[in-house]
Amino acid sequence: MDFMKLAADATLVGMANKVGGPFGATIVRGDEVIAAVSNTMMRDTDPSAHAEMVAVREACKKLGTMDLSDCVVYATCEPCPMCVSVMIWAGIKDVYYCSTRDDAAEHGFSDMHLRKYLAGEDDGVINMIKVEDREDCEHLWKHFHELNK
Repeated sequence: MDFMKLAADATLVGMANKVGGPFGATIVRGDEVIAAVSNTMMRDTDPSAHAEMVAVREACKKLGTMDLSDCVVYATCEPCPMCVSVMIWAGIKDVYYCSTRDDAAEHGFSDMHLRKYLAGEDDGVINMIKVEDREDCEHLWKHFHELNK
């Protein structure tokens, strides 16, 4: 089975239905297709609804776990830092992609601002301000551990 074609086909359907842009992803475990999706940013008005994110969410729900370490991703385009992060959190080790970040940028979908921020090359993208008074949140750690004994 051509898993990349499933991602591309889902992308075409998503674009035709004005669900999202030119990005799709398939998640596979062994020979089983767990999810084949397009991004849903336009439909959901959600900047995090990239195809890889949607696929990971669907796969986790379908499999009843956040551990996708036995899964492989096929993405129509090189995943952005957000999508790479969620795949790492889910334990995914292998990601196959077709188009590159440069291809995406050429078509108006650049993620270089994210990559430069994360590389420490541009700290002007967002202001991260640590709150010194930790009283409001400090107890959350203890509460979590008490609930999960």
